[in-house]
Amino acid sequence: MKVVAQIKEPISYEMELFEEKFALSMRSKVALLNRITHYIVNRKGKQMRPMFVFLVAKMMGKGEVNDRTYRGASVIELIHTASLVHDDVVDDSNTRRGFFSLNALWKNKIAVLVGDFFFSKGLLLSIDNGDFDLLQIISVAVREISEGELLQLEKARKLDITEAIYYEIIRQKTATLIAACCALGACAVHASKEDVEKMRYFGELIGMAFQIKDDLFDYGDEKIGKPTGIDIKEQKMTLPLIYVLNQVSVKEKNWLINSIKNHNTDKKRVKEVINFVKDQGGLEYAITKMKQLQQEALDILLSYPTSQYRDSLELMVNYVIDRKK
Repeated sequence: MKVVAQIKEPISYEMELFEEKFALSMRSKVALLNRITHYIVNRKGKQMRPMFVFLVAKMMGKGEVNDRTYRGASVIELIHTASLVHDDVVDDSNTRRGFFSLNALWKNKIAVLVGDFFFSKGLLLSIDNGDFDLLQIISVAVREISEGELLQLEKARKLDITEAIYYEIIRQKTATLIAACCALGACAVHASKEDVEKMRYFGELIGMAFQIKDDLFDYGDEKIGKPTGIDIKEQKMTLPLIYVLNQVSVKEKNWLINSIKNHNTDKKRVKEVINFVKDQGGLEYAITKMKQLQQEALDILLSYPTSQYRDSLELMVNYVIDRKK
């Protein structure tokens, strides 16, 4: 059995029901919107975020979930979908998961409005049902995602990202949504404040490890749907590169920064940068940090009683690190 199917097994019924409820939550009186949402629903990814919500909820709720859990999972997926649609507009990207992006098919104006529609649908789903505790969790995540994106844009201009700033960027940009999934799962089944916070931090650690793994793909040889060196071409400062910049001589540092600023479209130069970062131990350092985050997440998880839901979450943590794309 494939790992994702194995992870999903204890929540397969909930995930099927969730898909029905999620499709309903996207309904609109506008035919164009329904056509677009149908296109999105039929091209869904692995749905890791709702899986986190249900697995945490069932682990905390002794195998039980409630309507709040389904709403929490739907809110997360609506907000996540909205952020992806907006990202594609900002990045001028024509594809998403191997399919045409919304902005490629329906142009930027419609894509932005559809993203806004999903945001409002998500927030109203919580408000209409009085889930104000869930709404607070998701609202913090939305704020942090925006701040993380802007912090990265601000720092990318000067290429002056320290390791501490890098962690803050990935915490906000990537980890905060996974943290929100885990906190929502716990909160939906009325877990204690302490448990909700523990699960939020658990999700944050996994999210940060997930992003470091993504950074490592930029230096790999595997075909993952993302070309090698794309982060360098886009002048993104990732952990292997930041580590090496802080280790090398002033001359080598200047060569690296000059390469990224002025020669980032030169394939030969990008390859030289990739090889230099590898030779200087950038990848080993990033892998060590990623595994530290993984271990910290597992320590939190294993403090809870054993169950099939905890086992699935443990598989999920390891999958984040071991995945090939």
